[in-house]
Amino acid sequence: MASGSTFSVIGADVTITGNLGASADLHIDGTVLGDITCASLVQGEKSSISGAVVAETARLAGKVTGSITARELVILKTARIEGDVHYDALTIEQGAEVDGRFAPNGRAAAAAAPAAKPLLEMGAEAAE
Repeated sequence: MASGSTFSVIGADVTITGNLGASADLHIDGTVLGDITCASLVQGEKSSISGAVVAETARLAGKVTGSITARELVILKTARIEGDVHYDALTIEQGAEVDGRFAPNGRAAAAAAPAAKPLLEMGAEAAE
């Protein structure tokens, strides 16, 4: 959260081939052919990412081919995602396209028994 004042922009005319790591926040309007690790990611509508994305927060509006792992993830209606999605908090706008599996962070091992977890979650919400 302390990185809020620092950010980098990858312009629409830029293509990066290779992995990208940043302690800062990234705004990507161009093309990245590689994995991305950063604090916060904002992806423009015309942007394309081919690789895994790992971020604390991510707001995706373009094309992503690869897995996504984020604590707070927002998938906008213009997003086209091909890959598995791991999250703590998830928002998906109507119209977004995702071809992959969704799993909350830390629950990959629970995938064998998916019916048990949602019932416990619903019970906890009802108790509040």
